[in-house]
Formats: sequence, structure tokens, C-alpha cells
Amino acid sequence: ALGKGSDLEKAFATAALVYNNYADPEGKLSKSETKSLLQSQFWRFIQGQENKPKYQEIISSLDEESENKINFEDFMILLVSLTLMSDLLQEIKNVKTTK
Repeated sequence: ALGKGSDLEKAFATAALVYNNYADPEGKLSKSETKSLLQSQFWRFIQGQENKPKYQEIISSLDEESENKINFEDFMILLVSLTLMSDLLQEIKNVKTTK
């Protein structure tokens, strides 16, 4: 659908597609499914973050026994939060691309 979309549009479309592939028929993820998705699809961003208090807070909230599920909006906020604290983000910022 976004074959001619911008890189940013394609990135968000990919995030939505990955989320939808993991989500239940109601379009939500359990906390354990969310953690599994992050570990399998977002591990380069979360790698090395284990000792950061904010990371521990986020992951422990996913470990809590709860029937609450995560919708796409919450998932995207989670991705942005993890990205902002990631060491990989700094490496990405240091790379300049020319168009």
C-alpha cells in the first residue's frame, strides 16, 4: 500500500503491520505478548538497557500479572519511550545520510 511512500511512512506502516501480526482479533496485545514482541523485533534498541531504571520500570510493568491488554496507541508510546532511552538512538543520530 505504501510502495511509493516516504521512508517515515513506511517505517510507521511496518510498525503497524508487525503489531497487527501479533495482536488478538480485538487488535490488542497481552503484556506477555508485548514483551515477547519487543524481545524478538526490537532487541537492538533494548539491548544493554537492562540497568536503566526507566527500562526496568517499563519491563516490570509488562511482567505484572494483569489482564490489561495493550492497544496500538500504547504500543507506539512504549516503542518511542524505549527508543528515546536507547544507546542505539545516539549511534543513529551520529549517522548522517544524504539525499
